[in-house]
Amino acid sequence: MTSTAPRTRRILINTDAKNEADDQFAIVHALLSETLDVRGLIAAHFGTVRSDTSMLDSRDEIDLLLTHLGMTQTRVENGSAVPLTDETAPADSPGAQLIIEEAHRTGEGPLQIAFLGPLTDMATALLLDPSIAATDTTVIWIGGPGYGGHEPGERPEFNLHNDVPSANVVFRSGIRIWQVPRTAYVMTSVGYAELEEKVAPCGDLGDYLVRQLTEWNATWHRDPIEHRALGDSPAIGLMLNPGGGLFRTVPAPTFSPEGGLLPGTGAPVRVCELYDGRYLLEDFFAKLRRFAGTRS
Repeated sequence: MTSTAPRTRRILINTDAKNEADDQFAIVHALLSETLDVRGLIAAHFGTVRSDTSMLDSRDEIDLLLTHLGMTQTRVENGSAVPLTDETAPADSPGAQLIIEEAHRTGEGPLQIAFLGPLTDMATALLLDPSIAATDTTVIWIGGPGYGGHEPGERPEFNLHNDVPSANVVFRSGIRIWQVPRTAYVMTSVGYAELEEKVAPCGDLGDYLVRQLTEWNATWHRDPIEHRALGDSPAIGLMLNPGGGLFRTVPAPTFSPEGGLLPGTGAPVRVCELYDGRYLLEDFFAKLRRFAGTRS
């Protein structure tokens, strides 16, 4: 019997693209995947530690990647330039309005939204229109600390730390959440040697991806290093192949101002504790090679 199900998945990507060097790989992977219908990219802020114009920096990076891909017609909207001031005050933006628009679009299948940075724009959308929590929308968030005592170190998780109030708004809203905490997303490392062999030869785009990654490490990493965790890529993997994730369900927590876990609403949150790195990375490498072959 022939399937009548949609052959693509409708998605949005909210990305602090210039924060580090791994969002770029996730964005490219999504845009080169034929089963993902990318309805838009939203530029997110990443605090003020590295830049006073972080959201606009993210927007510039998104536009640069789309130029490399020859996909400048892709819709891009700016998200909020700042985090929420508290859990009741939305920070409206074109990006938040795009989320509301797509969440209420009917007859086009479920919506999945990848958040590769803070949850500011999702929280704003929910504060402006709480009814979207009842739509067929899934928030896939790269962020937050690990559960069950497996968290390495004691530093606050970066994406959560950049907007704790927004995470609390989203986690108490009742919307469907798939969370990839730090303990899982750090397990997606690639070495420089592998990048030089499999990514750098793939035209101008491949060269740029590797160069910006090694330059970021050289600028910001304190210790000797020759690898990088492509920590945002599991969000794309879960859209392409949710069966590649090892999940457990936990009660939705509340996050303390310092980024710790406190009792919350208890609503279910699906936590991806591990993703199939072989599939994730090799699928990206193959699609990038294929794309480079069409451009040569």
